[in-house]
Amino acid sequence: MKFLTVLLFASLLFAAVDINNASKIELMSLKGIGTKKADTIISYRKNHCFKDAQSLTEVKGIGVKTVAKNRAEIKVGACRK
Repeated sequence: MKFLTVLLFASLLFAAVDINNASKIELMSLKGIGTKKADTIISYRKNHCFKDAQSLTEVKGIGVKTVAKNRAEIKVGACRK
């Protein structure tokens, strides 16, 4: 079981994270995004769609530097509201 968890987490490190649809664990694979910020992103996107990576800065606690550090890992998929 530990092997599968490690394998899943490793795969998340190399995959782009769709900020409109990612799970909490997937969001937490981004640099500077922990449990609380992942929860805040998920809560925010219940009422808003991200149009691009930069719009992630509209979430309280997510700044320009965090987006810049993760730009290559962020993708923006279709919004499902």
